[in-house]
Amino acid sequence: MQYRRIGTTDLDVSVIGLGTWQFGGEWGKDFSQKEVDAILNEANAQGINFIDTAECYGDHLSERFIGDYLKRNNRQDWLLATKFGHHFHHAFERTRHWDPDDVLKQLDQSLKSLKTDYIDLYQAHSCTDVEFNNDALWTMLDKQKQAGKIRNIGISLRTNDEPYQVEAAREVGVDAIQIVYNRLDRAPESEVFPIAEKEQLGVLARVPLASGYLSGKYKPGAQFDPTDVRSRRDKEEQLSKLKEVEKIMETEVPENTSMATWALAWCLQHPAVTTVIPGCKNPEQVISNAAAANLSSVSPNHPQYVSK
Repeated sequence: MQYRRIGTTDLDVSVIGLGTWQFGGEWGKDFSQKEVDAILNEANAQGINFIDTAECYGDHLSERFIGDYLKRNNRQDWLLATKFGHHFHHAFERTRHWDPDDVLKQLDQSLKSLKTDYIDLYQAHSCTDVEFNNDALWTMLDKQKQAGKIRNIGISLRTNDEPYQVEAAREVGVDAIQIVYNRLDRAPESEVFPIAEKEQLGVLARVPLASGYLSGKYKPGAQFDPTDVRSRRDKEEQLSKLKEVEKIMETEVPENTSMATWALAWCLQHPAVTTVIPGCKNPEQVISNAAAANLSSVSPNHPQYVSK
C-alpha cells in the first residue's frame, strides 16, 4: 500500500480507501455485522486505513456497523471520515438539515454511532452554495475542532463541477474536498483540480469505478436488478457509457490487468488526487481494489506521496 497526505493536514491516508454507502442497504444488499467485519479485516490486512461513511447511509446504519467493528478492534489503525447535512427517512429519501444546532446533533450522533471520541475528517454533504454560505455553521464546526471532536473539515461536493465552494474552502477552514472522478467523468480536471492544487486541498475521488461500469463486468445492454440503484438510471445514457467502457477495455487497459484495478490506478495518476474511495461487497473486492496501489502508474514522485 502507498500513502499520501491530505492537503496540509497530518492525515496520511492509503491511496485506496473504503467507501461504505453500500452498508446502508441501498445497493441491493443488506449487510450483516459479520460481513462488514470481514471487509474491514481484509482492508486492514491490505494496508487500507481510510474509511468514508455518512450520517445518511441508512440513518447512521453504516456508521454503526463501523463503530461496532472499531469497538472490538484498534481505532488508531483507522482514519474516519463521515458527513453531515441530511436526515435519512427510508431508501433514497433524505431531508436537508444545515442549521448549526442540528448539525451539532448530527455530529454527536455520528460520534455515538462510530463509538469514537473524534472524527478525522468531517464533511459537508452535498451542500448548495446557499447552505455553504453560513458563517454560523463554520464557526460552530471550528469550535468542535477546538473541542477535539473533529480533527479536520471537508466538503463532499454535490456535483463534479463546483469551483465556487472549492475556491472558498480555505476561508471556512476546509482542508479537503470529495468529488466524483473517474475515467468516464473527467469534469473536475478543467476547473476544480487546478484550484485544489493551488489551495493545497486534499482530493478524495468518489465513484472511481463509475458505479461499477468500470468494473469490466457489464456489457452494453446489461440489465440491473430492480433493487439495484443503477436500474433507476436513464437507459440510453447507461448504454452509451457501457459502449464507451467496452472501447476503453479494448484500447487502454493493459493485458493481465483487471479493468477495475486499472480504473482505480488511472484516477491516482492525476497529481491533485489524494485517494480513491471505491465501495465493495466482499473481501475479494477489497483485495482487487488494493492491488491498484501496486501498479507502476502510482508513483512515489506524486506530490502528496508519503513514505512508510
